[in-house]
Amino acid sequence: MVNPVNPTTTAAWKSLTETAATFTPNMRQWFADNPNRAKEYTRTMADLHVDLSKNLLTDEILADLCTLADEVNLRERINAMFSGVHINNTEDRAVLHTALRKPAGTELVVDGVEVVADVHAELEKVYAFAEKVRSGEWKGVTGKRIETVVNIGIGGSDLGPVMVYEALKPYAQAGLSARYISNIDPTDAGEKTKDLDPETTLVIVASKTFTTLETLTNARVVREWLLSSLRARGVFEGDIDEAAAVRSHFVAVSTALDKVAAFGIDPVNAFGFWNWVGGRYSVDSAVGTSLAVVLGPDVFKEFLAGFHAVDEHFRTTEWSQNVPALMGLLNVWYVNFLDAHTHAVLPYAQFLSRFPAYLQQLTMESNGKSVTWAGEAVNYQTGEIFWGEPGTNGQHAFYQLIHQGTRIVPADFIAFANPTWAFVDGENDMHELFLGNFFAQTKALAFGKTAEEVRAEGTPEEIVPARVFAGNKPSTSIMAASLTPAVLGQLIALYEHITFVQGIVWGVNSFDQWGVELGKQLANQLTPAVAGDREVLAQQDPSTQGLIEFYLANRVK
Repeated sequence: MVNPVNPTTTAAWKSLTETAATFTPNMRQWFADNPNRAKEYTRTMADLHVDLSKNLLTDEILADLCTLADEVNLRERINAMFSGVHINNTEDRAVLHTALRKPAGTELVVDGVEVVADVHAELEKVYAFAEKVRSGEWKGVTGKRIETVVNIGIGGSDLGPVMVYEALKPYAQAGLSARYISNIDPTDAGEKTKDLDPETTLVIVASKTFTTLETLTNARVVREWLLSSLRARGVFEGDIDEAAAVRSHFVAVSTALDKVAAFGIDPVNAFGFWNWVGGRYSVDSAVGTSLAVVLGPDVFKEFLAGFHAVDEHFRTTEWSQNVPALMGLLNVWYVNFLDAHTHAVLPYAQFLSRFPAYLQQLTMESNGKSVTWAGEAVNYQTGEIFWGEPGTNGQHAFYQLIHQGTRIVPADFIAFANPTWAFVDGENDMHELFLGNFFAQTKALAFGKTAEEVRAEGTPEEIVPARVFAGNKPSTSIMAASLTPAVLGQLIALYEHITFVQGIVWGVNSFDQWGVELGKQLANQLTPAVAGDREVLAQQDPSTQGLIEFYLANRVK
């Protein structure tokens, strides 16, 4: 694997550094000087309309960013990923989430295997199962049709499916819904199962290796809930046994068929994916089985098509028109040259309420690295803290800091022309009121409000400074006609590739996550102390000892 280019050694990095040293943005002036700025900095990608004009961007900066892409060999790295080169070098794996959404019949041989054919064979298996549940052919052990699908997973096996389910709820089949359990906090399993009917519940256990601590603990707890509930109803007093109940109510997303069988799940009902699919990139694989069941195979196919449209745009489009490349390069500009630390994603769509949380794993687990893929310490900043909430809620919470705080917070605003619910308040269209806020926020961030404008409103002089808005706060506006399955796939793929671009510029492996391992190892070591093992407790540091002592003194069993 070719070593990364240190971006600080490139001509483009030097030029951007010089620009940043004297950079004084003035969006009011930029728009006044160029009435076509909005048009010139707006791009179209599949169904997405992306306005970059309110970013801290000039033609010179854009040219340098595109040159930087060339100097760090971004095109070669894109081609390597799409063709199945093992760019995840610490785990010696290809990175092929893009193959999950390639159309049937496309050829891609990786490590001697025709991967697209394998993907579609597994998808057809998922779809066939989904149709059985949706039609009522698949029944619970007492003969009742399934009404609730409970997905048990964590990380990518939870964040993706729950985000997509919340986003596409209007597409759910009537009488069929989904719930998601991830946290090992027993409250999660308890709250999600307390009002369920075990006879109409189907549980999907999503763990590739079937060893994930949180997932398997929750799976065992939910299995006992189901069996004890059925036992209390007298279900097992006749010909029905408990093993049959598990087989009727549990399926798996896993490749560890022996462990699946040991749990009591029929391996025939296990749906797999491959080691070249990272967890945070897996929602479009069998990890999305809950979605295929509740939303339907046709919706899932449209979802995948949205991903693929963006994949092709990213793979083939020149940098100046390439939306994921431009947005990723802009993020580098903000992080490495303008000292931005965080990035807000602000969907003006309640159905996307979990989208920022989904992006937190995608971006921060991918690029939260301090060494390059060659194992060398970086000498520049990497990663961003992604965060956000739906508008307009965020306006009444943290927008104050974005508008008038001292930190630069680049923000992506996402909105749709058509609402799912078309309510009116008297003569006022509620969606128009909602989008009025969307448009106003990016305008206010960009252009601000001068002291002269504040005074002209008759504001007392002593509070004029408090009501001034500096402006020149960067934002990107992303719009589409409606939040459809295809559009959601496009949005996810957009941020996947933005993350990839940043990782290549920074020279980090965006596809491993060794940083999550140490905490897991220590948790396993500490658990005996939490259970009262004094010998293990004595081996801990004083702070940890004190905290566990408090727990032991106050736990009531």
